[in-house]
Amino acid sequence: MKQIKLKVITPERLVLEEMVDQVSLPTTEGEITILPEHIPLISALASGDLVAVSAGEHIPMAISGGFVEIKNEADGVTTVAVLADFAEQVAELTDEAVEKARARAEELKKEMEGKESIDFEHFAAELERSLTRVKVADRWRKRKYRK
Repeated sequence: MKQIKLKVITPERLVLEEMVDQVSLPTTEGEITILPEHIPLISALASGDLVAVSAGEHIPMAISGGFVEIKNEADGVTTVAVLADFAEQVAELTDEAVEKARARAEELKKEMEGKESIDFEHFAAELERSLTRVKVADRWRKRKYRK
């Protein structure tokens, strides 16, 4: 059976590089699922959860911002390169990390209220990252996935 070469990269690190059966991820145009031999595509990413499936196991992660590039190599392998502003595997999202993200989101909201001049772009990106962590961790808390 054909597989997909998936690479998830952030500015800080390589989060995942693995051969998988399929990948579902959020784009700005809606959620897409990529299977082997998918048409070539470049799209902007939205915040949400990227879920790869390998040998029947789900590999979920929280992602925010960036781009995805899908291409078919000459050897027939479909390559999916996810260049995300933020990506973290759900297994890395401990209860402590999720609580920190919740607290940070609340702190950011309070900071915004008291200021007249705000760096909205920085604030929005940090708030979105924190809320994405919380949302994705809550969604996968009781579901089975590969750790």
